[in-house]
Amino acid sequence: MKVRAKQLTEKQRIEVLDSLYTAAGAVKGRQAMKLFLRDLLTESERIMLGRRILIARKLIAGDSQRAIEAQLRVGKDTVWRVQRWLLDQFPGYEQAIAELEKEIEKRNFRKQYAQSALFRLKKKYPGHFILFPFPRSKK
Repeated sequence: MKVRAKQLTEKQRIEVLDSLYTAAGAVKGRQAMKLFLRDLLTESERIMLGRRILIARKLIAGDSQRAIEAQLRVGKDTVWRVQRWLLDQFPGYEQAIAELEKEIEKRNFRKQYAQSALFRLKKKYPGHFILFPFPRSKK
């Protein structure tokens, strides 16, 4: 049975939200969070939340609202709502996006590290590459 937030007393509302936040905070690791959200939310709810995060990321990066609407195929109201949340100085989005950017940077680093032997050598022997920064190509 669906319960509207307005139907709950303040005490019930705090108890329900505290349970959610505590459960989400107790989950450790990406895989565990993935399973938690998969079990907790429907696929459309997960997609909706993911799209909001993508919108916030693009807004923080400076993309225009029209470009975001066209690129992600979302409505003006959705982009505006995320923009409003960002402007209202609620730090949740900014913190999540900052952590997301760090994680993406780590993944890109790992990917680059795994793909390039030269990159691994530069990482292991940085002093050598001060003297010889790039290998000479044969022309």
